[in-house]
Amino acid sequence: MNHKRVVRIMREDNLLALQPKCFRVTTNSSHKLEIYLNLAARIKLTGINQLWVADITYIRLKAEFVYLAVILDGFSRKVVGWALDRTLAVRLTIGALQQAIERRQPQPGLVHHSDRGFQYAHAEYIAMIENHRMIPSMSRPANPFDNASCESFIKTLKREEIYANKYDDLDQLRVNIEEFIDEYYNRQRLHSALGYRSPEEFERTVECQAESRSATIEAFVNKENDGKISKGLLGTGTQMPSPSPDPFSC
Repeated sequence: MNHKRVVRIMREDNLLALQPKCFRVTTNSSHKLEIYLNLAARIKLTGINQLWVADITYIRLKAEFVYLAVILDGFSRKVVGWALDRTLAVRLTIGALQQAIERRQPQPGLVHHSDRGFQYAHAEYIAMIENHRMIPSMSRPANPFDNASCESFIKTLKREEIYANKYDDLDQLRVNIEEFIDEYYNRQRLHSALGYRSPEEFERTVECQAESRSATIEAFVNKENDGKISKGLLGTGTQMPSPSPDPFSC
């Protein structure tokens, strides 16, 4: 069918073709920086601050694109750190990580999972992870499943907050995002994966369990690094815990 006929038929039916929005790439994995093993899929979580997942997205304002970096706790789905900036420079992800560390004060052995983007593989960012005795973990190409909770949050943020409002500038957007995360998402929004609890309510529910719990990592053959990662995990204090009670039994 000729495109002119399509236009004529659409005009007769009062239909308007909408052009797709410009897509902004936030992941640049074309670099020579070190890539770390994907540990997120091997972890069996038993509590908070055992796995953090991080990601970046873009938000379109009237006159510019801005970028949001977020970090979620893999166990409770709670947003523990975020940062908003006009640039994709490494300071964006560092800002989110600094906030998460200040708020949560994690113990050594926490696994930090992200994609293979330049911002997460940057030496300054990795140094910050290692200084706080965390273990870096990265997804394989075209494999977003281990970061699904972060992707789900971003989808929720855009559908329930970003697309429902118009923002004049970055400052107004920052105020709205802070209110959405701290007052609504973390405290009120229910998650089916958490037994229809909010992240903060879910964390309060599991606080009655034993405090000394740690994540377990399934045994695997490290073909990429000849077992160095396994040795590193043992050195950070990651242990094989005894069976823990049902998180909802208390």
